[in-house]
Amino acid sequence: MTLDRFYPIFDHPDWLERALPLGVKLVQLRAKDCAPDDLKQRIERSRDLCREAGAVLVVNDHWELAIELGCDWVHLGQEDLDSADLNALRAADIRFGLSTHDEDELDRALACDPGYIALGPVWPTILKKMKWHEQGLDRVTEWKRRIGDLPLVAIGGLSVERAPSAFAAGADIVSVVTDITLNADPEARICDWIEVTR
Repeated sequence: MTLDRFYPIFDHPDWLERALPLGVKLVQLRAKDCAPDDLKQRIERSRDLCREAGAVLVVNDHWELAIELGCDWVHLGQEDLDSADLNALRAADIRFGLSTHDEDELDRALACDPGYIALGPVWPTILKKMKWHEQGLDRVTEWKRRIGDLPLVAIGGLSVERAPSAFAAGADIVSVVTDITLNADPEARICDWIEVTR
């Protein structure tokens, strides 16, 4: 299956209700710090909304719930790899993408046979405190050379204006959070993203 080139990340299915009708076809639910019942409801609702819209839902971190709820994709950080049961995911026919920030993490990720590799932050990001400085476009090119046909997701500090240079450097997919969620007109910004990535 070919993943869409535009990959927004949201923390609540309310965002999906706004984004999916505009044409978003690949989306991640990254729900942090919510109660277990609320989390399960968010994943269930997001799963159903994406299926109705013919979109791919990627569940961040919560691989056990993804299996329980019959989801298709999960995204795992390096720390998640320490506890995630990749064989259980494969048995449930769930694909997974993995975050990478340095050479050791890339080697570890490639050994897991993921569905995509994410590299970040390509540019400085305000989303979360990270020990890694911006990776830069040269690192995007290097990662793409290393991973070959595997899809490469560029994340961190992305904007509509920066997307073309990320693609030119070798990214297959661009992922974004705050450029949409902090925008004064998120719907218009989503439409701009779709235009620049299609």
